[in-house]
Amino acid sequence: MKRTVIIISALLLLVSCSGYRTNKADIRLEELRQELNAVGLSVAVICDNQVVYTGATGFKNMETLEPLNSSHLMRIASISKSFTATAIMQLYEACCFDLDDDIGKALGFPVRNPLYPDIPITYRMLLSHTSSMSDSAGYFTLDLLRPDITGDVSRSFNAYAPGTGYQYCNLGFNTLGTLVEIHSGERFDQYVQYNILEPLGVYASFNVNDLDSTRFATIYSFDQGQFTPVPQAYSTRKRDIDNYVMDSSTVIFSPTGGLKISAPDLARQALVQINNGTLDGREVLTPESVALMQTPQSPGGQDSANERLGYGFALQRTDKLIEGEVMTGHTGSAYGLFSAMFFEKDKKFGFVVLCNGCDTTIPRRENGFMPVQTDVINALYDIFIR
Repeated sequence: MKRTVIIISALLLLVSCSGYRTNKADIRLEELRQELNAVGLSVAVICDNQVVYTGATGFKNMETLEPLNSSHLMRIASISKSFTATAIMQLYEACCFDLDDDIGKALGFPVRNPLYPDIPITYRMLLSHTSSMSDSAGYFTLDLLRPDITGDVSRSFNAYAPGTGYQYCNLGFNTLGTLVEIHSGERFDQYVQYNILEPLGVYASFNVNDLDSTRFATIYSFDQGQFTPVPQAYSTRKRDIDNYVMDSSTVIFSPTGGLKISAPDLARQALVQINNGTLDGREVLTPESVALMQTPQSPGGQDSANERLGYGFALQRTDKLIEGEVMTGHTGSAYGLFSAMFFEKDKKFGFVVLCNGCDTTIPRRENGFMPVQTDVINALYDIFIR
Protein backbone atom coordinates (compact mmCIF):
# COMPACT_ATOMS: atom_id res chain seq x y z
CA MET A 1 0.00 0.00 0.00
CA LYS A 2 2.78 2.40 0.96
CA ARG A 3 4.65 1.65 -2.29
CA THR A 4 1.47 2.31 -4.30
CA VAL A 5 1.04 5.70 -2.63
CA ILE A 6 4.67 6.62 -3.44
CA ILE A 7 4.25 5.65 -7.10
CA ILE A 8 1.00 7.62 -7.44
CA SER A 9 2.61 10.63 -5.77
CA ALA A 10 5.56 10.44 -8.16
CA LEU A 11 3.24 10.28 -11.17
CA LEU A 12 1.24 13.25 -9.93
CA LEU A 13 4.48 15.19 -9.46
CA LEU A 14 5.55 14.37 -13.04
CA VAL A 15 2.17 15.51 -14.40
CA SER A 16 2.37 18.69 -12.34
CA CYS A 17 5.91 19.46 -13.56
CA SER A 18 4.91 18.76 -17.16
CA GLY A 19 1.92 21.08 -16.87
CA TYR A 20 4.10 23.80 -15.34
CA ARG A 21 6.59 23.60 -18.21
CA THR A 22 3.81 23.65 -20.80
CA ASN A 23 2.17 26.71 -19.25
CA LYS A 24 5.53 28.46 -18.96
CA ALA A 25 6.30 27.67 -22.61
CA ASP A 26 2.90 28.97 -23.77
CA ILE A 27 3.45 32.26 -21.94
CA ARG A 28 7.06 32.66 -23.09
CA LEU A 29 6.15 31.88 -26.70
CA GLU A 30 3.61 34.71 -26.79
CA GLU A 31 6.07 37.06 -25.07
CA LEU A 32 8.66 36.31 -27.76
CA ARG A 33 6.13 36.76 -30.53
CA GLN A 34 5.41 40.26 -29.29
CA GLU A 35 9.07 41.10 -28.61
CA LEU A 36 10.08 40.00 -32.12
CA ASN A 37 7.00 41.47 -33.80
CA ALA A 38 6.09 38.12 -35.37
CA VAL A 39 2.78 37.24 -37.02
CA GLY A 40 2.67 33.72 -35.62
CA LEU A 41 4.91 31.05 -34.10
CA SER A 42 4.38 27.30 -34.20
CA VAL A 43 6.86 25.06 -32.37
CA ALA A 44 7.58 21.51 -31.31
CA VAL A 45 10.01 20.23 -28.65
CA ILE A 46 11.62 16.79 -28.56
CA CYS A 47 12.89 15.59 -25.18
CA ASP A 48 13.97 12.06 -24.24
CA ASN A 49 13.33 10.95 -27.82
CA GLN A 50 9.69 12.03 -27.99
CA VAL A 51 7.67 15.14 -28.76
CA VAL A 52 6.83 16.58 -25.34
CA TYR A 53 5.44 19.95 -26.35
CA THR A 54 3.71 21.56 -29.30
CA GLY A 55 2.56 25.14 -29.14
CA ALA A 56 1.36 27.95 -31.35
CA THR A 57 0.63 31.61 -30.83
CA GLY A 58 -0.30 34.60 -32.96
CA PHE A 59 -2.22 34.56 -36.20
CA LYS A 60 -2.80 32.21 -39.08
CA ASN A 61 -4.27 35.18 -40.92
CA MET A 62 -3.85 38.80 -39.83
CA GLU A 63 -6.77 40.07 -41.89
CA THR A 64 -9.32 37.71 -40.32
CA LEU A 65 -7.48 37.49 -36.96
CA GLU A 66 -7.80 33.70 -37.13
CA PRO A 67 -5.43 32.29 -34.51
CA LEU A 68 -2.55 30.02 -35.47
CA ASN A 69 -2.58 26.46 -34.16
CA SER A 70 -0.16 23.56 -34.29
CA SER A 71 -2.02 21.72 -37.06
CA HIS A 72 -1.63 24.58 -39.53
CA LEU A 73 0.75 24.06 -42.44
CA MET A 74 3.55 26.31 -43.61
CA ARG A 75 5.95 26.18 -46.50
CA ILE A 76 9.17 25.41 -44.61
CA ALA A 77 11.66 26.68 -47.23
CA SER A 78 15.15 25.16 -47.14
CA ILE A 79 14.45 22.55 -44.46
CA SER A 80 12.76 20.86 -47.45
CA LYS A 81 16.26 19.95 -48.62
CA SER A 82 16.48 17.31 -45.89
CA PHE A 83 13.55 15.48 -47.51
CA THR A 84 15.12 15.70 -50.97
CA ALA A 85 18.38 14.39 -49.52
CA THR A 86 16.47 11.57 -47.80
CA ALA A 87 14.99 10.59 -51.17
CA ILE A 88 18.42 10.62 -52.80
CA MET A 89 19.91 8.52 -50.00
CA GLN A 90 17.10 5.96 -50.34
CA LEU A 91 17.93 5.61 -54.04
CA TYR A 92 21.62 5.39 -53.17
CA GLU A 93 20.79 2.54 -50.79
CA ALA A 94 18.95 0.86 -53.68
CA CYS A 95 22.25 0.93 -55.64
CA CYS A 96 20.90 3.26 -58.33
CA PHE A 97 24.21 5.17 -58.32
CA ASP A 98 27.33 5.84 -56.29
CA LEU A 99 27.67 9.14 -54.46
CA ASP A 100 30.83 9.93 -56.42
CA ASP A 101 29.29 9.21 -59.84
CA ASP A 102 29.12 11.92 -62.48
CA ILE A 103 25.54 13.32 -62.40
CA GLY A 104 25.72 14.05 -66.11
CA LYS A 105 25.46 10.32 -66.89
CA ALA A 106 21.98 10.17 -65.37
CA LEU A 107 20.84 13.60 -66.58
CA GLY A 108 21.74 12.79 -70.17
CA PHE A 109 23.85 15.91 -70.67
CA PRO A 110 27.28 16.90 -69.32
CA VAL A 111 27.34 19.18 -66.27
CA ARG A 112 30.69 20.95 -66.04
CA ASN A 113 32.12 24.10 -64.58
CA PRO A 114 33.49 25.71 -67.79
CA LEU A 115 36.69 26.66 -65.96
CA TYR A 116 37.26 22.99 -65.03
CA PRO A 117 35.80 20.93 -67.89
CA ASP A 118 37.65 17.75 -66.90
CA ILE A 119 36.25 17.54 -63.34
CA PRO A 120 32.92 15.70 -63.01
CA ILE A 121 30.24 17.01 -60.66
CA THR A 122 28.91 14.30 -58.35
CA TYR A 123 25.91 13.54 -56.14
CA ARG A 124 28.09 14.03 -53.06
CA MET A 125 29.04 17.51 -54.24
CA LEU A 126 25.41 18.54 -54.81
CA LEU A 127 24.31 17.21 -51.41
CA SER A 128 27.10 19.07 -49.58
CA HIS A 129 27.06 22.31 -51.65
CA THR A 130 30.62 21.72 -52.88
CA SER A 131 29.81 21.34 -56.59
CA SER A 132 31.00 24.89 -57.42
CA MET A 133 27.49 25.62 -58.73
CA SER A 134 26.07 29.09 -58.12
CA ASP A 135 22.58 30.59 -57.98
CA SER A 136 23.79 33.80 -59.62
CA ALA A 137 21.83 33.14 -62.82
CA GLY A 138 18.83 31.65 -60.99
CA TYR A 139 17.78 28.14 -60.06
CA PHE A 140 14.33 27.50 -61.54
CA THR A 141 15.50 25.61 -64.62
CA LEU A 142 18.28 23.11 -65.29
CA ASP A 143 18.73 24.72 -68.72
CA LEU A 144 21.09 27.08 -66.88
CA LEU A 145 23.57 24.19 -66.79
CA ARG A 146 23.35 23.40 -70.50
CA PRO A 147 25.61 25.28 -72.96
CA ASP A 148 23.62 23.76 -75.85
CA ILE A 149 20.55 25.70 -74.63
CA THR A 150 21.86 28.65 -72.60
CA GLY A 151 25.20 29.21 -74.30
CA ASP A 152 27.42 30.73 -71.64
CA VAL A 153 26.74 28.89 -68.37
CA SER A 154 29.60 30.52 -66.44
CA ARG A 155 27.23 32.55 -64.21
CA SER A 156 25.93 29.27 -62.79
CA PHE A 157 29.39 28.35 -61.51
CA ASN A 158 32.01 29.72 -59.16
CA ALA A 159 35.69 30.27 -59.96
CA TYR A 160 36.92 27.37 -57.79
CA ALA A 161 37.11 23.75 -58.84
CA PRO A 162 34.26 21.33 -58.01
CA GLY A 163 34.89 19.65 -54.66
CA THR A 164 37.28 22.30 -53.36
CA GLY A 165 34.95 24.96 -51.92
CA TYR A 166 31.54 25.53 -50.35
CA GLN A 167 28.70 27.76 -51.51
CA TYR A 168 25.09 27.16 -50.57
CA CYS A 169 23.25 26.44 -53.81
CA ASN A 170 19.53 25.97 -54.51
CA LEU A 171 20.23 25.01 -58.12
CA GLY A 172 22.09 21.96 -56.86
CA PHE A 173 19.09 20.70 -54.89
CA ASN A 174 16.65 21.32 -57.73
CA THR A 175 19.03 19.19 -59.79
CA LEU A 176 18.87 16.48 -57.10
CA GLY A 177 15.07 16.56 -57.32
CA THR A 178 15.30 15.82 -61.04
CA LEU A 179 17.71 12.95 -60.29
CA VAL A 180 15.12 11.49 -57.89
CA GLU A 181 12.70 11.27 -60.82
CA ILE A 182 15.27 9.80 -63.18
CA HIS A 183 16.34 7.05 -60.79
CA SER A 184 12.91 6.23 -59.34
CA GLY A 185 10.70 6.62 -62.41
CA GLU A 186 8.21 8.50 -60.20
CA ARG A 187 7.24 12.15 -60.20
CA PHE A 188 9.26 13.91 -57.49
CA ASP A 189 6.36 14.92 -55.23
CA GLN A 190 4.81 11.46 -55.47
CA TYR A 191 8.08 9.67 -54.71
CA VAL A 192 8.52 11.74 -51.54
CA GLN A 193 4.86 11.20 -50.59
CA TYR A 194 4.93 7.41 -50.92
CA ASN A 195 8.43 6.70 -49.65
CA ILE A 196 8.99 9.31 -46.92
CA LEU A 197 5.90 11.24 -45.83
CA GLU A 198 3.42 8.37 -45.64
CA PRO A 199 5.87 6.05 -43.83
CA LEU A 200 6.44 8.86 -41.33
CA GLY A 201 2.68 9.23 -40.88
CA VAL A 202 2.71 12.97 -41.57
CA TYR A 203 0.33 15.26 -43.44
CA ALA A 204 2.54 17.16 -45.87
CA SER A 205 3.41 17.52 -49.55
CA PHE A 206 5.56 19.32 -52.10
CA ASN A 207 2.33 19.61 -54.14
CA VAL A 208 -0.13 22.14 -52.66
CA ASN A 209 -2.97 20.54 -54.64
CA ASP A 210 -2.71 17.45 -52.41
CA LEU A 211 -3.38 19.47 -49.26
CA ASP A 212 -6.33 21.19 -47.60
CA SER A 213 -5.74 24.86 -48.43
CA THR A 214 -7.77 25.98 -45.39
CA ARG A 215 -4.90 24.68 -43.23
CA PHE A 216 -2.27 26.94 -44.85
CA ALA A 217 -0.96 29.67 -42.55
CA THR A 218 -0.69 32.85 -44.59
CA ILE A 219 2.93 33.95 -45.00
CA TYR A 220 3.73 37.65 -44.69
CA SER A 221 6.66 39.72 -45.88
CA PHE A 222 7.73 42.74 -43.83
CA ASP A 223 8.58 45.99 -45.57
CA GLN A 224 8.55 49.59 -44.38
CA GLY A 225 6.89 48.64 -41.13
CA GLN A 226 4.04 46.72 -42.78
CA PHE A 227 3.13 43.05 -43.14
CA THR A 228 1.96 42.04 -46.60
CA PRO A 229 0.52 38.60 -47.44
CA VAL A 230 2.45 36.61 -50.05
CA PRO A 231 0.05 34.18 -51.78
CA GLN A 232 2.85 32.96 -54.11
CA ALA A 233 4.10 30.80 -51.24
CA TYR A 234 1.23 28.41 -51.98
CA SER A 235 0.96 28.79 -55.75
CA THR A 236 -0.77 25.70 -57.21
CA ARG A 237 1.13 25.57 -60.52
CA LYS A 238 -1.84 23.52 -61.77
CA ARG A 239 -1.29 24.34 -65.45
CA ASP A 240 2.38 23.34 -65.18
CA ILE A 241 1.43 20.08 -63.47
CA ASP A 242 -1.18 19.31 -66.15
CA ASN A 243 1.58 19.67 -68.75
CA TYR A 244 4.26 17.97 -66.65
CA VAL A 245 7.32 16.50 -68.37
CA MET A 246 9.11 13.87 -66.31
CA ASP A 247 12.82 14.53 -65.62
CA SER A 248 12.36 18.12 -66.81
CA SER A 249 9.53 19.88 -64.94
CA THR A 250 10.66 18.87 -61.45
CA VAL A 251 11.61 22.39 -60.34
CA ILE A 252 7.94 23.45 -60.18
CA PHE A 253 7.71 21.48 -56.91
CA SER A 254 10.85 23.23 -55.59
CA PRO A 255 12.85 20.29 -54.19
CA THR A 256 15.06 23.00 -52.72
CA GLY A 257 12.35 24.60 -50.57
CA GLY A 258 8.75 23.70 -51.38
CA LEU A 259 7.49 21.29 -48.71
CA LYS A 260 4.37 22.28 -46.75
CA ILE A 261 4.05 20.72 -43.28
CA SER A 262 3.15 21.48 -39.63
CA ALA A 263 5.67 21.89 -36.81
CA PRO A 264 4.69 18.65 -34.96
CA ASP A 265 4.95 16.63 -38.17
CA LEU A 266 8.30 18.20 -39.05
CA ALA A 267 9.53 17.05 -35.63
CA ARG A 268 9.07 13.48 -36.88
CA GLN A 269 11.71 14.14 -39.55
CA ALA A 270 14.11 15.16 -36.76
CA LEU A 271 13.21 11.98 -34.86
CA VAL A 272 14.15 9.88 -37.91
CA GLN A 273 17.61 11.43 -37.81
CA ILE A 274 17.87 11.03 -34.03
CA ASN A 275 16.91 7.34 -34.29
CA ASN A 276 19.33 6.31 -37.06
CA GLY A 277 16.70 6.31 -39.80
CA THR A 278 13.90 4.37 -38.11
CA LEU A 279 10.72 5.69 -36.49
CA ASP A 280 7.84 3.68 -35.00
CA GLY A 281 9.29 0.51 -36.47
CA ARG A 282 9.49 1.91 -40.02
CA GLU A 283 12.95 2.24 -41.58
CA VAL A 284 13.16 5.36 -43.72
CA LEU A 285 16.97 5.31 -44.02
CA THR A 286 19.77 3.01 -42.91
CA PRO A 287 22.02 4.11 -40.04
CA GLU A 288 24.86 4.43 -42.56
CA SER A 289 22.89 6.95 -44.65
CA VAL A 290 21.93 8.93 -41.55
CA ALA A 291 25.59 9.08 -40.53
CA LEU A 292 26.53 10.40 -43.98
CA MET A 293 23.85 13.07 -43.84
CA GLN A 294 24.96 14.27 -40.41
CA THR A 295 28.73 14.20 -40.99
CA PRO A 296 30.16 17.52 -42.20
CA GLN A 297 31.47 17.18 -45.75
CA SER A 298 32.41 20.84 -46.08
CA PRO A 299 33.25 23.70 -43.71
CA GLY A 300 30.00 25.51 -44.41
CA GLY A 301 30.57 29.20 -43.87
CA GLN A 302 30.60 30.46 -40.27
CA ASP A 303 31.89 27.15 -38.86
CA SER A 304 34.78 26.85 -41.29
CA ALA A 305 37.46 26.88 -38.57
CA ASN A 306 36.26 23.64 -36.97
CA GLU A 307 36.25 20.37 -38.92
CA ARG A 308 33.68 18.85 -36.52
CA LEU A 309 31.20 21.49 -37.65
CA GLY A 310 29.82 22.48 -41.01
CA TYR A 311 27.50 21.10 -43.69
CA GLY A 312 26.75 17.41 -44.34
CA PHE A 313 23.98 16.29 -46.71
CA ALA A 314 21.20 18.88 -46.25
CA LEU A 315 22.07 19.13 -42.55
CA GLN A 316 24.32 21.63 -40.79
CA ARG A 317 26.25 20.96 -37.59
CA THR A 318 26.84 24.02 -35.42
CA ASP A 319 27.87 24.95 -31.88
CA LYS A 320 26.56 28.50 -32.24
CA LEU A 321 22.82 27.96 -31.84
CA ILE A 322 22.80 26.94 -28.15
CA GLU A 323 25.80 27.64 -25.95
CA GLY A 324 27.50 24.42 -24.91
CA GLU A 325 25.60 22.21 -27.37
CA VAL A 326 26.52 20.93 -30.83
CA MET A 327 23.27 20.88 -32.80
CA THR A 328 22.46 19.37 -36.20
CA GLY A 329 19.71 20.62 -38.48
CA HIS A 330 18.73 23.30 -40.95
CA THR A 331 17.12 26.72 -41.22
CA GLY A 332 14.76 28.07 -43.86
CA SER A 333 13.61 31.44 -45.14
CA ALA A 334 11.36 32.34 -48.08
CA TYR A 335 8.57 34.82 -48.85
CA GLY A 336 8.79 36.14 -45.26
CA LEU A 337 8.72 32.77 -43.50
CA PHE A 338 11.52 31.73 -41.15
CA SER A 339 11.96 28.17 -39.94
CA ALA A 340 14.40 25.99 -38.02
CA MET A 341 14.76 22.28 -37.25
CA PHE A 342 17.67 21.31 -35.00
CA PHE A 343 18.42 18.31 -32.79
CA GLU A 344 21.10 16.79 -30.56
CA LYS A 345 21.25 13.15 -31.62
CA ASP A 346 23.08 11.66 -28.63
CA LYS A 347 21.05 13.52 -26.01
CA LYS A 348 17.76 12.86 -27.84
CA PHE A 349 16.37 16.38 -27.86
CA GLY A 350 15.47 18.86 -30.57
CA PHE A 351 13.33 21.78 -31.70
CA VAL A 352 11.17 22.91 -34.60
CA VAL A 353 10.22 26.56 -35.07
CA LEU A 354 7.98 27.94 -37.83
CA CYS A 355 7.24 31.67 -38.15
CA ASN A 356 4.90 32.97 -40.87
CA GLY A 357 6.29 36.51 -40.81
CA CYS A 358 8.32 38.79 -38.56
CA ASP A 359 10.01 42.17 -38.29
CA THR A 360 13.13 41.69 -40.42
CA THR A 361 14.61 45.00 -39.32
CA ILE A 362 15.65 43.30 -36.09
CA PRO A 363 19.23 42.26 -36.90
CA ARG A 364 20.58 38.73 -36.78
CA ARG A 365 22.02 37.69 -33.45
CA GLU A 366 25.79 37.42 -32.97
CA ASN A 367 25.60 33.67 -33.67
CA GLY A 368 24.37 34.41 -37.21
CA PHE A 369 20.81 33.13 -36.74
CA MET A 370 17.60 35.13 -37.05
CA PRO A 371 16.06 36.17 -33.71
CA VAL A 372 12.90 34.09 -34.32
CA GLN A 373 15.12 31.04 -34.77
CA THR A 374 17.70 31.36 -32.01
CA ASP A 375 15.67 33.24 -29.36
CA VAL A 376 12.74 30.83 -29.51
CA ILE A 377 14.92 27.71 -29.52
CA ASN A 378 17.00 28.92 -26.58
CA ALA A 379 13.86 29.78 -24.61
CA LEU A 380 12.44 26.30 -25.20
CA TYR A 381 15.80 24.76 -24.33
CA ASP A 382 15.82 26.61 -21.00
CA ILE A 383 12.29 25.43 -20.15
CA PHE A 384 12.40 21.80 -21.30
CA ILE A 385 16.05 20.72 -21.49
CA ARG A 386 18.39 22.76 -19.31
